[in-house]
Amino acid sequence: MWKIGNVEIKNQVVMAPMAGITNIAFRKLIKSFGAGLVVSEMISDKAICYRNEKTLDMLAIDEDEHPMSLQLFGGEVASMVEAAKYLEEHTNADIIDLNSGCPVNKVIKAKAGSDWLRDPERAYEIVHAIVEAVHLPLTIKMRIGFDSKHINVVEYAKLMEKAGVSAIAVHGRTRSQFYEGHADWSYIKQVKDAVSIPVIGNGDITSPLDAKRMLEETGCDAIMIGRAAMGNPWIIKRTVDYLEKGVLDEEPTFNQKIDMCLTHAKELCKLEGEVNGIRMMRGQAPWYIKGEHGAAKVKNQLTKINTYEELEAILKSFQKEIEAYNNNK
Repeated sequence: MWKIGNVEIKNQVVMAPMAGITNIAFRKLIKSFGAGLVVSEMISDKAICYRNEKTLDMLAIDEDEHPMSLQLFGGEVASMVEAAKYLEEHTNADIIDLNSGCPVNKVIKAKAGSDWLRDPERAYEIVHAIVEAVHLPLTIKMRIGFDSKHINVVEYAKLMEKAGVSAIAVHGRTRSQFYEGHADWSYIKQVKDAVSIPVIGNGDITSPLDAKRMLEETGCDAIMIGRAAMGNPWIIKRTVDYLEKGVLDEEPTFNQKIDMCLTHAKELCKLEGEVNGIRMMRGQAPWYIKGEHGAAKVKNQLTKINTYEELEAILKSFQKEIEAYNNNK
């Protein structure tokens, strides 16, 4: 048990915010596997200020998700403050997270995401103004620097603590790395040693053993799992069990993955309607079959699905193929 402000988090496993991924359906799935905290995909401050209907729909929170955090991104004081106040007044979020790590060009051009790392004083001004305006605990997710020549995460983290955030998540890559190369965990340790608020370590956690190693090497208070949970929500429960009980559960079976993919699709269809839900599953479903014999051909089919029935038929057919393949080994 640890805390972000006055919010108790039951374990050390946090689900990372991922654009286009961590919607309410995915978060509920991850929460059912025992995540201590889930974070929404990033939400535009300006879109909230303009009351964009699609964006406001992204603010929905299920009662089973708590504690949960809504993540904001933007680049101006006034709109970020207005958006944060809207989240506090019109949602039941427990925490507001600020995006200071997104590497995407269009986000950088809006002076948001990783661009904050290039102007720490402006970032401080925005964060401090939000802290003064809302009562919800504020967290910030950051990278170690904009590029290898400008690694400033320790100074930046100390400035964010001074601004009033209640916890910091550090992804051990620079903006220029995007998601390539290796995350440098040594900077997570440096941040942990430099601040007195909780630090969440992120980057290259693909197994429960990685999670334990990060905690031991960096001393961070919690770990954040991102892409490794796509198509594999079991990594959440396996990590919680390993950290708390020292038990390394077995990997899920192929049949379990197929069943979970269909469950995920049903939740998305319930949330978004079948047309949008299945369109979103085009990108999600392939993760559930990644690494299986013949998956490339099936992945191509999955990227063209239009109905739940199509999804189910493709996966059930693939199930039979894998069963026959295994029997003939």
